[in-house]
Parts: sequence; C-alpha cells; structure tokens
Amino acid sequence: MIHEIQIKTKKHDEMIDITAHVQNFVTTQNIQDGLVIVYCPHTTAGITINENADPDVQRDFLRRLDEIYPWDAPKDRHIEGNSAAHLKASTVGPSQTVIVNNGKLLLGRWQGIYFCEFDGPRDRSCYVTLLH
Repeated sequence: MIHEIQIKTKKHDEMIDITAHVQNFVTTQNIQDGLVIVYCPHTTAGITINENADPDVQRDFLRRLDEIYPWDAPKDRHIEGNSAAHLKASTVGPSQTVIVNNGKLLLGRWQGIYFCEFDGPRDRSCYVTLLH
C-alpha cells in the first residue's frame, strides 16, 4: 500500500516535520517490523532526517544551503530561475528509509523526518510505503 501525505508549504524554503504522519501510517497498517520508505516526487523539494529538538538546526540547515546555492547566481541559465532549488533538492535527496521495530519508527532520540521545500510556497505531496 502507498499512502500520500499532502503538504501545503508556506515559505520559499522550509522544513516540515512529517514524522507523526509517517508513524501514523505505520500504526494504521499494523506493521510491527519492516522498513518504511518516504519518497518526494518533486524536483525542487526533498526528504531528510535530522534533529527535531532545536528549531535552530532547521534554520541553520536552510541558511547554509542558501550560502552554497544562492538564488542570485548570475551564471545560472535555467529559464524558470530556480536552479538553486533543484541543486538543494538533489543534495538533500528524494527519499529516506527508516526501520520499523515493534510498530515504531526506529529513529534516534532527536531525529525527525522532514519534507524540505526549496521553491515554495506550493501544494506538495510525498509518498510513504512499507516493506515487511
């Protein structure tokens, strides 16, 4: 089964914690052990696992990506003007895989699963599936 999570992003760049959505899907499927895959079908957004205890981590993460991939790079030629978003999404990657153990996501104490928007605001989605 594939589950779709619909996300309405509000900012140009943001990280949205979707951990609870993913855990809820695992719980409703009554899976005790296996793998959950979270996949983003967008070329200007991605999925990452990172710290969810201190919001400064997300702010620093996005700021540093802006430093590496600035929006005003004069040599960028993509007609839509969002080459930076494509580069950020490729750097973060389109998916993450998490172990499910005893019905729970096997994440570290401070870890969360994030949908990363790099070209918003937009209506987005990501997909979740289980392997067991």
